[in-house]
Amino acid sequence: MGEITNSIIRRKVVIVGAGAVGSTHGYALAQSGLADEIAIIDNNEDLARGQVLDLVHGQPFFPTVSIKVGDKKDYANANVIVITAGTAQKPGETRLQLLQKNADIIKKIIADIIDQNSNAVVLIVSNPVDILTYVAIKHSGWEKGRIIGSGTVLDSARFRYILSAHCRVDVHNVHAYMLGEHGDSEFAAWSMTNIAGMPMGEYCPACMNCSNWDLERKKIEQEVRDSAYHIIGYKGATYFAVGLAIVRIIGAILRGQRSVMTVSTLLEGEFGLKDVCLSVPSIVSHKGVRKIIESNLSEEELGSLSGSAEILKSAIRELNL
Repeated sequence: MGEITNSIIRRKVVIVGAGAVGSTHGYALAQSGLADEIAIIDNNEDLARGQVLDLVHGQPFFPTVSIKVGDKKDYANANVIVITAGTAQKPGETRLQLLQKNADIIKKIIADIIDQNSNAVVLIVSNPVDILTYVAIKHSGWEKGRIIGSGTVLDSARFRYILSAHCRVDVHNVHAYMLGEHGDSEFAAWSMTNIAGMPMGEYCPACMNCSNWDLERKKIEQEVRDSAYHIIGYKGATYFAVGLAIVRIIGAILRGQRSVMTVSTLLEGEFGLKDVCLSVPSIVSHKGVRKIIESNLSEEELGSLSGSAEILKSAIRELNL
């Protein structure tokens, strides 16, 4: 369905999960021109068929790409495998029960990928993304960096947008990162935030858009943390911006761009932390994370990063891995 005959498939992306996030990402990816082939896999095969059929009907309007319903065999020659699959919390179900169910789903998908001798980079998007990235890494036995999580790439984009609106500057000229857990313990790395190379602590008081920069800074950071809650409250789920964020990460992998992004990756001593996955500035290229950049964070920021790591470790200890 919707396949285009081509003897050479150079860039293949497999999307596991055809729900709101997976399908929206497929829609954005198809328009990007990054992939030559997109395969969509879901336990609900009718849902996968419906999403593929809806996408291929738009082919006259975007770059040539083969889009099909996939299966486990598609892992074998994939360049990138994006995992958005997961289950929603049911009434009466505890957070730990939900986490264990999603961890088991990730373990099964990783086992299937390994069975196909895949050389792909695996990008975990399912939540809680940091914990599920850790689970995937531990069950793969692969080299560090080949399995990554979407982490705070979207949170950092939200941070940049909010700052750009506050400072009335093009968002593309705002450089800012949210670090740590993709969740309530994430924090703004203000020491790394700048406009035109000017630290925010210097730029914002000088731009005359706020009378109390310290107060505004706290409000901006909290607004970033609360963004997803607001969107979920309004329409039930977030999927447009995260779909685009995944495209950005995939672009860095497929093109070998060596882009600096705050993906979730395994720390092995960096920033004084070990055996935990969370978001720190990392260079992303063909084989996933090639290098973690140990930025000079402030003492307060290092404390926030450590606190975020402990929250994630505490949750991991509760799991049956």
